[in-house]
Amino acid sequence: MSLLPELRYPTVPELVLSAGTLAAGRPGVCRLRQVGVSRAGRPLHLLSVGHARRAVLVVAGAHANEPTGGPAALAVAERVLAERQLRADTSWHFLLCADPDGASLHVTPAPRSLFDYHLGFFRPAGAEQPEWAPSMLPPDRLPPETRALTAVIDELRPYLQVTLHGTDLGGSWVQLTKDVPGLAEPFAKSAAELHIPVETGASDAAGWPASGPGVHVMPAPGAGSAYPSMPDDARHSTWYHAHRYGGLTAVVEVPMWASDLVDDPAPHPAPAAAMRRLAGRLLRQARTVERVLGDARPRLEGVDGPLLRAATWGLELVPGLAADWIHTRPADETRAYIGSVDAFSRRLPLRVAAMLLRVLRENDDRAAPRLEHLVRLWSDAFAERFRARWVPLEHQVEHQARTVVTVALHARERADRG
Repeated sequence: MSLLPELRYPTVPELVLSAGTLAAGRPGVCRLRQVGVSRAGRPLHLLSVGHARRAVLVVAGAHANEPTGGPAALAVAERVLAERQLRADTSWHFLLCADPDGASLHVTPAPRSLFDYHLGFFRPAGAEQPEWAPSMLPPDRLPPETRALTAVIDELRPYLQVTLHGTDLGGSWVQLTKDVPGLAEPFAKSAAELHIPVETGASDAAGWPASGPGVHVMPAPGAGSAYPSMPDDARHSTWYHAHRYGGLTAVVEVPMWASDLVDDPAPHPAPAAAMRRLAGRLLRQARTVERVLGDARPRLEGVDGPLLRAATWGLELVPGLAADWIHTRPADETRAYIGSVDAFSRRLPLRVAAMLLRVLRENDDRAAPRLEHLVRLWSDAFAERFRARWVPLEHQVEHQARTVVTVALHARERADRG
């Protein structure tokens, strides 16, 4: 029997309860322990299955708005328990939620639409995200969630870290800090069986070489960034912490809503012009939100908190990102990539508007109805443009869980060879 609750995204306490049930049922094989606390004092839990020194670490919940990772991690744990050969010479470790504070603020357990999803949206400012903080902050200012994660990596020295991520609308893809030969074929097969498109030109991996459709490998040190203005750098994130022990990290992305427009490898007829157009829309929409914030700011005197910090940080990213798109040649000139940038250009101001809307509602501000109209309008336009179709939750979880196991098996062969 599955440990998932009814078909909705489980909360962090539900994940911990399910993990505790697993550990209590197999005490000789499983262990659940606390490995740290969040800034607000919430516990960070690690579920371990098996006792071998060779280790895989699976990280869920690094981004508050990407809720598939938690149930996917439990699904992998159940499979490892059921299939003895998976744990014969490998122990598996699952950080159930890397950012429980963020998870407590993102409130969409069963979204019915993109608008519904955004009404409860939260994603912290970059420096408050556990995986990205090391690329933005000095070591003595890292948040406790980051320190807990790196301490687990130091303890386990995993040959593979898999961090489970997701996107609101698009397709599935994998990012690797080192190549894992043979991964692309089973990854694509799983996606096809579950009717999930493979996002072949993901803007998150702009400029990364591909070892197969939807499988992107981090460029060599010294390679320039496709978006120079962006403050995050994967090579300084916790993804690279496993490298000091000879390991690697795989980032597995899965969509909540799928779009069949994200896997077209055909050349775009006018990529530079399209990028300029998308940059222009990004700037216009961000300025619209800025005007609402500017109007409300005097009435928000003394108001602070993670929602407002995140919204303000998102607005600060826009000018530089738009300039990157206008003044540099596209990192990829396929229709898939331009489509992914189109989604990114819609996503950023929409998320900022959604978080600011929550702030305005909490303070009974008169500008809230105007902003709610924008969030609804932009959510509906996003869904219509990309012909959004819901990916059943069990398919999201199954594809992510399959990919975790596949990456682990192929990365083990890679480690054994070298």
